[in-house]
Amino acid sequence: MTKIVHVVGAIIHNEEGNILCAQRSASMTLPGYWEFPGGKIEPGEIPQTALLREIKEELHCDIAVGQFVEETVYRYDSFTVRLETYFAEIIKGTPIAYEHSELKWVPFKELFSLQWAPADIPAVERVIQQCKKGFTSN
Repeated sequence: MTKIVHVVGAIIHNEEGNILCAQRSASMTLPGYWEFPGGKIEPGEIPQTALLREIKEELHCDIAVGQFVEETVYRYDSFTVRLETYFAEIIKGTPIAYEHSELKWVPFKELFSLQWAPADIPAVERVIQQCKKGFTSN
């Protein structure tokens, strides 16, 4: 039986339609891949509470958690990830990469210019669809 890791990710956006992307550091699994910041859901936590805690720990920011985006189950070689993602906005602080090697604000249309961790790809696709609906004025 493969170990299942339940994690949550924040799709932090700004008013211009840019999304905060985080590059995994050399000390993390899948180093160099990009992901949405977040982390493990602790026993007894709901995803939204875990997201508030993780973003405070990882980026030293306070966020408002918004709409649910995507749930993905992805099997890596040695474990399986269950990733739940939510839109979020920073309400206090400026994100600083304490655990990641780099943070980057990326226009939603250019998200696929980054090399994403496989578990994050369905959420990236959903974000692009959602942002096209919300940010285009046709």
